[in-house]
Amino acid sequence: MLSLVPTPIGNIGDISLRAIEALRDADILLCEDTRVTKKLIHILKERYETSFKENQRFIPLHSHNEKDFINGLEPSFFNENIVYASDAGMPGISDPGQALVKYCQENEVEYDVLPGANALLTAFVASGFIETKMLFWGFLPHKGQDRAASLQGALNSGFTTIVYESPHRLEKFLKELSIEESSRKIFLAKELTKKFQNYYFGTADECLLKLNSNFRGEWVVVIEAGAIHNSSAISQNDILELDIPKKTQAKLICKITGENTKACYQRLLEI
Repeated sequence: MLSLVPTPIGNIGDISLRAIEALRDADILLCEDTRVTKKLIHILKERYETSFKENQRFIPLHSHNEKDFINGLEPSFFNENIVYASDAGMPGISDPGQALVKYCQENEVEYDVLPGANALLTAFVASGFIETKMLFWGFLPHKGQDRAASLQGALNSGFTTIVYESPHRLEKFLKELSIEESSRKIFLAKELTKKFQNYYFGTADECLLKLNSNFRGEWVVVIEAGAIHNSSAISQNDILELDIPKKTQAKLICKITGENTKACYQRLLEI
């Protein structure tokens, strides 16, 4: 059997009893980083006096080896008690995990997913935005046209949109947002559940002023839902009906959807 086990995103006290039991009873622990999981188990042993199964095996499973690892699996691997734990938060949310679930579904392997700590939902509730329909956008591409198109997609989704951003690119993100939507309200959550947790609310320029170049930490950005576009706005179908080259159609479609241009062009070729 496979169990996907969420781990604390900062405060160790947020771990659940079920998560402790799952980690304790695992024969094999698949870990985004074995060092992080071993450290967590060491803390649980000391703080909660938990006895763990002897001779547990720790196997790394991260974004770089996930595909090869799963391709080499046999269903019999899950005859033992297998746990997958990411470094922090819910497996499958900007972390490996979904491919394991898919493998179990396709091979009739029993699996379970435990509920637990999650940065995007915590930030969404803390944002105070009234529009409760929300969209998780994840990380933006690092640079170039892909990043610009992805940002447009996030801004024009019609929903309260949650974005993850690294401390190295947060300033860049806020400046990009200031250019695109200077009046759009955002909510920034820094270091959720940790000692230096903090919240910031306002426009991109207002948040830049409050941060005063202090961008260290892990960040979740919640973007206020934009105005609903009226029915006269151009649609993908409108673009497809234009007598123009498919490459041009793809570029225009990506402007309103945030889709990758190459992927969109390939999709149009297959239509």
